[in-house]
Amino acid sequence: MGYLPYEKRLTTFARANRKAPTPAENLLWQKVLRSRQFHGHKFHRQKPIGPYVVDFYCAELKLVIEVDGDSHAEQPEYDVQRTALLESHGLHVLRYANRDILNNLPGVYEHLQTQLETLNA
Repeated sequence: MGYLPYEKRLTTFARANRKAPTPAENLLWQKVLRSRQFHGHKFHRQKPIGPYVVDFYCAELKLVIEVDGDSHAEQPEYDVQRTALLESHGLHVLRYANRDILNNLPGVYEHLQTQLETLNA
């Protein structure tokens, strides 16, 4: 994977977010993505890419996972722009709602597994 540009000013913001994750981010990290639990793939939390900080990023898979809270329903055009920029760097973007992670983690895991199979095909 080549270099992904990012705004250096975001590193402090990303570090602060890593120290204070949302409950859904923390659950997904602890139970699925941390320490190469998900099929041996290394994920990073709160990774600056371009002018954004993404929730989770796996360079090996070129995969971004975003955990969407309630505010995302109010800003769909922002999410569309953000996704377009990430995809322009050759990244795949998956979005999961907070409530889905908190209330149906097995279903989120199953969907993520299906997407992994698609990426590896």
